[in-house]
Amino acid sequence: MIAEADPWVAMGDPSRRRIVRLLAAGPSSVAELADVLPISRPAVSQHLKVLKAAGLVDVRPQGTRRIYQVDPAGLQALRAELDGFWGQAMANFVELTNRHTKENEA
Repeated sequence: MIAEADPWVAMGDPSRRRIVRLLAAGPSSVAELADVLPISRPAVSQHLKVLKAAGLVDVRPQGTRRIYQVDPAGLQALRAELDGFWGQAMANFVELTNRHTKENEA
C-alpha cells in the first residue's frame, strides 16, 4: 500500500497530469487509459496508485475492472491552495505598486 502522497508532488509528473486530464473528461479503466497513453498498463496502474494516495482520484469496482475518476474534493483542495498563493502574490504586487507610486509622488 502506498502511503498518503503530497498532491503537488503527484501532479509534478507529466504522465500523471495527463492521466488527470483524461479522467477529467470521464471515468476510465487502466486499460482505457493505457490505450491512449504512451506508457504500459503497469505504469498507468502505478501512476493511478500515486494519484489515489494523493487524494486526486477515486476508484470503484465494476465487474472485474476498476474504474478511476477524478476526486473533485482533491482537486478543489489543490485549487484552494493555488488561489491562496495567487491572492498573496496579487496583494504583494498591489503593495509594491502603491509604495512605488508614493515614492514617485514624493
